[in-house]
Amino acid sequence: MRGDKFRAARRQKLKERNFSPMRERLHEIIFEADTKLGKWFDEALLLMIIMSVLVVMLETVDSYNAKYHELFVFLEWVFTIFFTIEYITRLYVVYSPKKYATSFYGIVDLLSILPTYISLFLVGTQSLIVIRALRLLRVFRIFKLGSYLNQGKVLSEALKASKGKIIVFLFAVFILVCIFGSIMYLVEHDGNSEQFDNIPRSIYWAIVTLTTVGYGDISPHTPLGQFIASIVMILGYAVIAVPTGIVSSEIMKADNEDEVSGQACKYCMAENHDISAIYCHQCGEELNEQDSLDLANE
Repeated sequence: MRGDKFRAARRQKLKERNFSPMRERLHEIIFEADTKLGKWFDEALLLMIIMSVLVVMLETVDSYNAKYHELFVFLEWVFTIFFTIEYITRLYVVYSPKKYATSFYGIVDLLSILPTYISLFLVGTQSLIVIRALRLLRVFRIFKLGSYLNQGKVLSEALKASKGKIIVFLFAVFILVCIFGSIMYLVEHDGNSEQFDNIPRSIYWAIVTLTTVGYGDISPHTPLGQFIASIVMILGYAVIAVPTGIVSSEIMKADNEDEVSGQACKYCMAENHDISAIYCHQCGEELNEQDSLDLANE
């Protein structure tokens, strides 16, 4: 009962603030994909992100940079100014700017523009703007791919549920590579001292072999060492299958058919609401009306 009173008081306090209809509309366009304008905005934003990342990549090619350096610099500043305005606008249209600024996407959005400004003082840091590629994660919400949103939610829940088992598994693998690395050091050190010259280097070989990567930069020469290596290689296939089975079983438990929408709560920034949700599943505040259900049928 006390919680209901607190929530009602908080809602009333927020409503007393001067949030104009234009500000509400901007929030719906920028943060949600349930309107045509919101979808068009996010598609244009994705295009700008892809183009900016492409410019950074081409700038690292010496032949292109020598010929189009001034163009690359100009485009980079155009993208940075655009993303800066977009970031400031996002802070303006949310009810809690601090909540957005400290969220995952808020931090990524900030990191995507800082390197260009820092490059004015520290040369070379502009290459860090490839962080913008992380913003492409918005594509699942933007194109109204409800099934993909749902599966992403299932995968996230499965990873959280299997976290403890995976930690135990990784700890067991760590013990195995330490044991095999130490054994290979004892077996190979005398006849192959240039490669297995210490235990840490031998453990590196064990990790590469157990994970079936097999760089081949270190290899045993003695018959006993080759026999042990064969065991480690075969064991590697079993090791790879374990985390797959753990996560798969959790996915089967967490899987459901509930479709999620592109609605974003303007109070707490929570997403992944049910398609028919009216209130936020995290803070209980009312969501915007989905006034363009025709997008769900596109």
